[in-house]
Amino acid sequence: MRRYKYKGGGTHLLWWTVGAIAYGLGTGLEASITLLGNSPELTKAWYIAGALLGGYPLAQGTVYLLLKRKTANILTAVTIPIIVILSILVWLSPVNLAAMIPHKPGGAILGWQWIRIFTPIINGYASVYLIGGAIFSAWRFAKRRAPAVHVIGNSLIALGALLPGIGGGMAKAGIVEALYIGEFMGIIIIWIGYWYRVKPAPRPTT
Repeated sequence: MRRYKYKGGGTHLLWWTVGAIAYGLGTGLEASITLLGNSPELTKAWYIAGALLGGYPLAQGTVYLLLKRKTANILTAVTIPIIVILSILVWLSPVNLAAMIPHKPGGAILGWQWIRIFTPIINGYASVYLIGGAIFSAWRFAKRRAPAVHVIGNSLIALGALLPGIGGGMAKAGIVEALYIGEFMGIIIIWIGYWYRVKPAPRPTT
């Protein structure tokens, strides 16, 4: 947000701001459930903030950064209604209390399990643009022989965006703690990459 004010605009920066808030909300709910206990309301809120939103707003920032404005607006107009409808359905869904784990959030408590079919699609979309966009940007800057800060910064963002997914995969295999480590390290590395990306490049010596 500070960068947005400094530059006097930038839709991608607004989306990244929303993304940071959504990331914090999702992981905060996840941590509170683990530490303080679960409830249907907490799990539904986590599913919306963490499983549905997840990296979507961060990915939309990359969409507005890399694609034409018209294309980005079309993708936003298509994806936002889907996420809003799914969020409403998650909240209205009946609950299977037998599937609720006291200190672990999970979509298994949703009575309407068909909703979960759409989650990988949304997360896949987010991964393509967040991780793929960062990798593409790093490659493009390297090809142009741009200052190293651009290549390193985007590479770190791609790495940071990968870690929560790796942690999530390990959590499904039973190593739940890996998800928290992946999310924690992921956002730190994304932030470092962003900071590295926007810091002034060193001036060439004469």
